[in-house]
Amino acid sequence: MKIFLELMWFFKQEKKAYLTGVSILLFVALLQLIPPRIIGWVVDEIATGKLTSKRLTLGVLLLFTAAIVMYLLRFVWRLAIFGSAARLARITRARLFEHFTNLPMSFYQRKRTGDLMAHATNDISAVQQSAGFGVLSLFDSISTGIVVVITMMAIDWRLTIVALIPMPIMALLTNYYGGKLFKTFHHAQEAFSDMNDRTQESINGIKVIKSFGQEKEDIAAFVEQSEDVLAKNYRVAKIDGLFDPTISFISGICFMLSLGYGGYLVVDGALSVGQLVSFTTYLGLLVWPMLAFGFLFNVVERGHASYDRIKALFAEEVDIVDAPDAIDDVPSGDIHYQINHFAYPATVESEQSESEAIMVLENIHFQIEKGDTLGIVGKTGAGKSTLVKLLMREFDCTDGTIKFGDEVITKYKIKNLRSAIGYVPQDNFLFSTTIKENISFSCIETPIEEVRAAARLANIDTDILTLPEGYDTVVGERGVSLSGGQKQRVSIARALLMDPEVLILDDSLSAVDAKTEEIILQNLRENRENKTTIITAHRLSAIKHAQLILVLEAGKITQSGTHEQLMQMDGWYRDMYQRQQLEALVEMGG
Repeated sequence: MKIFLELMWFFKQEKKAYLTGVSILLFVALLQLIPPRIIGWVVDEIATGKLTSKRLTLGVLLLFTAAIVMYLLRFVWRLAIFGSAARLARITRARLFEHFTNLPMSFYQRKRTGDLMAHATNDISAVQQSAGFGVLSLFDSISTGIVVVITMMAIDWRLTIVALIPMPIMALLTNYYGGKLFKTFHHAQEAFSDMNDRTQESINGIKVIKSFGQEKEDIAAFVEQSEDVLAKNYRVAKIDGLFDPTISFISGICFMLSLGYGGYLVVDGALSVGQLVSFTTYLGLLVWPMLAFGFLFNVVERGHASYDRIKALFAEEVDIVDAPDAIDDVPSGDIHYQINHFAYPATVESEQSESEAIMVLENIHFQIEKGDTLGIVGKTGAGKSTLVKLLMREFDCTDGTIKFGDEVITKYKIKNLRSAIGYVPQDNFLFSTTIKENISFSCIETPIEEVRAAARLANIDTDILTLPEGYDTVVGERGVSLSGGQKQRVSIARALLMDPEVLILDDSLSAVDAKTEEIILQNLRENRENKTTIITAHRLSAIKHAQLILVLEAGKITQSGTHEQLMQMDGWYRDMYQRQQLEALVEMGG
C-alpha cells in the first residue's frame, strides 16, 4: 500500500472529490443491506403463510427503490473517484513533459526515446489505476466487508465465525501474490520500454534498413524482442491469474461451511429459513470485497512499480538553471571566450568517475566583435560543435567563462540568453507539420510575408513554391518528404526569422551545393549588419569571408586569423583549402 502514501500529495489536493466519492461508497454499502433483509423477510412470510399481495408489492417497491438509488449513487462516486484519477494522470504527464524539456542534453545521451515514451504512457496509466480503481477497491472492500460482516453477526455470530474461518488463508495468499507481482510487472514494463524503443528506431531508420536490405533481420530482431515482452507479461499474467481462482475457491469454502452449519442451526431451531437465506445472500455480497481485495493488491503493486520508474525520472537533476540574481535582459555585444578546460560529464550510467570524463576543449581564448563572422574549422571531433553549445549553455564550463556583452553568460536568464541565439544544428530536425509552421516555430502567428522573407534569405522560397501546397505542404515526420539540402535551408530560415543577435550555423551548409552556399552567405552578409554570425564547417569556402577563423585540433586552437592570414601560414588550414580547391576543379572538369 506504499503507493497510497506516495500519492498523498494528490489525495490532499483532491480531498473534496475523494471524500465525496468515499462517503457515497459507504452509503451504498449500507443500502446494499436492504435487499437481502427484504428477501429473508419475504421467505419467512411465505414459510409462515402470512405473505399477502400488498406485502409482496411493498417488498418489490423497496427493492426497486434501493436499486435506483444505488444506480445513481454509483454513477456519482465513479465521476468523483475516476475523474480525480484522470486528473492525476494529466498532472503527472504534464510535469513529466515539463521535466523532460528542462533536462540537459547529457540526459538524452543516456536515455532512449522509446523508454521515455513508455514512462509517459504505460507507467502513468498504471499509476492512474492505483488512484482510481485502487482507491475504489480499498474503501469498497473495507466498507462493504465491515458492514456486511456486522449484519451477518447480527443474524448469528456463531455462523459468521464459522463462515469466515478461511479468510486468513486468503489474506496470506493475496499478500504473497502481490509481492511477486511487483517484481514481475517491473520487469515486464522494462521489456515493453525496450520494444517501444526498437519500434521507434526502426521507423525512424526505415530508409537505412531498406537501403541495406536488412528488413528480414530487423523483423527477426523485433520478433525476438516481442517474444521477450510476451514471456515477461505471461509471467505477470500467471501471477495475476492466481487471484480470482484463489478468492473464488475460498469463497466456495465459506459458502459450504455456511450452508452446512446454517442447515444444522435451522434444523435445531436456532435459525429460521429466511434468516439463513438472508445470511447466504449477505455472504454473496461479501464475495465482492474479497475479489476487490485481490484486485487491490494487483492494481497497487502495478502502480507502485510504475511510480518507482517515474520517480527515477523526476530524480534526474536539472543542472543548467538560472542564477538566483539572473539578469532579465537579452544579451548583446561582443563575445569573449576564456575557457581553460572543459570536459563532458560522464554520459554512461555506470561506475564511470569524473576522472574518466572526456577532455574536449583546452585553452580556448578569443573574442568576437559584435557584427563579425566567426568561422570554426577542424577535423571531425575537434570540438567545433562543443564550442558553440557552451555559448547556448547546453553545458556549463566550470573552468573558465564566456562573456556576452558586459556579463558572463551564466548571469543571464537562460530563456533570454537563448532568445538572442538562432541555432541551426548539424542534425536538422523538422516537425511533422507544414513548412510555414516549421519556419515560424518561434512565433507561430508570424505573417506569411515575413516567413517568405526568411525563406528567401535561406534560398528555399522557390523550392517551396514548387511543392503541391506551397508553404502549407506537410513535410512528414522529421521532414522526411524533403531532401537533405531543403531541410537544412528550412532550418536556416527558421533561425533567420528570429533575427537573432547571434546566428550559429553548425555545419548546416554541408548538404547544399557550392552555388547555393554562396547565395545564402551573400544574403547573410547583406541582411545581418551589426549581427554576429558563427559558422562551423568542413567546407572552408563557407567561412573564408569571416573576420576571424579558428582551426581546432583535439580541442585546442592551433591556428587563428583571417583567410588571407591563414593562407600565409604553413599548416592544416592552407593544406585543406588547397585540397578542396583541387577537388572542386576536378569535379568541374568531370
